[in-house]
Amino acid sequence: MERWMQRAIRIAVGSALLGMLPSLATPAVAAPISLKDDRGHTVTLPDVPRRIVSLLPSLTETICELGDCAKVVGVDRFSNFPMSVQKLPRLGGLDDTSIEALVALKPDVVVLGVSARVIDRLEGLGLKVVALEPKSMNDVQRVLGKMGQILGKEDDARRLWNRIDGHIAQSAATLPPGARGLSVYYEVDAGPYGAGTASFMGEILTRLGAKNIIPAELGPFPKLNPEFIVRADPQVIMVGQRNAAGLPQRPGWPAIRAVKNQRLCVWIPAESDVLVRPGPRMSEAAALMARCLREAAAGPVPLPTVPFNAPPGGMR
Repeated sequence: MERWMQRAIRIAVGSALLGMLPSLATPAVAAPISLKDDRGHTVTLPDVPRRIVSLLPSLTETICELGDCAKVVGVDRFSNFPMSVQKLPRLGGLDDTSIEALVALKPDVVVLGVSARVIDRLEGLGLKVVALEPKSMNDVQRVLGKMGQILGKEDDARRLWNRIDGHIAQSAATLPPGARGLSVYYEVDAGPYGAGTASFMGEILTRLGAKNIIPAELGPFPKLNPEFIVRADPQVIMVGQRNAAGLPQRPGWPAIRAVKNQRLCVWIPAESDVLVRPGPRMSEAAALMARCLREAAAGPVPLPTVPFNAPPGGMR
């Protein structure tokens, strides 16, 4: 009797397992990914992309930080972090992207900035294009979410934003009272163009307790009249090594407190890359700005000893 029952149980279990095999063997159907980019265009991808071209450094860094650097098959000339992307085909910049080289890479999607001139041509060739252009911290959070959606890593993107936000708060908490409330001019490029209160750089400065001399109504990165900066008389100036040469000799600038008291924070190229890219390394940018404010509160800020050897380029 016992043997009969054991045999019956084995037959029943075997039949059940056989009944499950068809469902186990059925492949999962890929779900399309649909999102609205910063042009307001709805882009639909048939599946999570396996081959990606990124034409904006902050987007390249975001993809890699989310763990999908291996999917990036081509980048713009300014994408240089992490180190692994420096080995990829470089496809030019905003105005001179090599269309032929890009198409040859057979990307599933191209991610780039809204101001890229190649968008219409790429779409005309049937390529999927997602244009994303973060300028404020809210933009960065939103773009992280969009990239998480594209990569099928929305939870990872949320965790990444929380980590960035938390590290910025930590940098602010480390500043002594004397480093708070200093007035700051941040020059992002010759022109001069400044980082306004409405930019992600300006928002970081605000979170660090600094007073940006450029009001929000002038926009994120306005071109300024040099006299405006002289009249504002900032206590601290932040500027990249490329644009620092000759700054103290500009008309009227020797009288600015930051120049007179030698409170110029001059970023070497590697630091400038961190500071001007609205992406995963914003927490590092906050730490660099906090270091500047801390040093400026204590006295003259030491100039970098590293010689300037960066290739030509602008904010990107």
